[in-house]
Amino acid sequence: MPTRESGAILWYFGEGSRFVPDDRYERAQVLQWMFFEQYEHEPTIAIARFLISYSQLPREQYERRLPRLHTDGMRALDVMEGHLSGRPWFVGESMTLADLALYAYTHVASEGGFELAPYAAINEWLGRVADQPGHVTIDA
Repeated sequence: MPTRESGAILWYFGEGSRFVPDDRYERAQVLQWMFFEQYEHEPTIAIARFLISYSQLPREQYERRLPRLHTDGMRALDVMEGHLSGRPWFVGESMTLADLALYAYTHVASEGGFELAPYAAINEWLGRVADQPGHVTIDA
């Protein structure tokens, strides 16, 4: 059976690369942030983005969901901001799968109605990720 879980796919392709630390504790931290992305971040930020920017539904069909999505999404962003304050990456001293997983929807969060300007540490981190060799932007 092919895997359909993005975290599992990331881990499969990332294992043995520079994006998965050798240290067991740091690997566990990477997984912690990847689980956070799947259960706290993606269900709010990605869903709001989809509804607003891609669903093609009339706004009145989903607008009642937005306040809760935005509240929960901002809570996830607050956690990320607090963690990134004073450190360059989510785990360790270099980019890991945790950063890759969280970057995906964070850098386009504005498409879901999330204002990232107040999040200085997140914005600095987004810049570091975008500055990595091989970074490719998404063209709509």
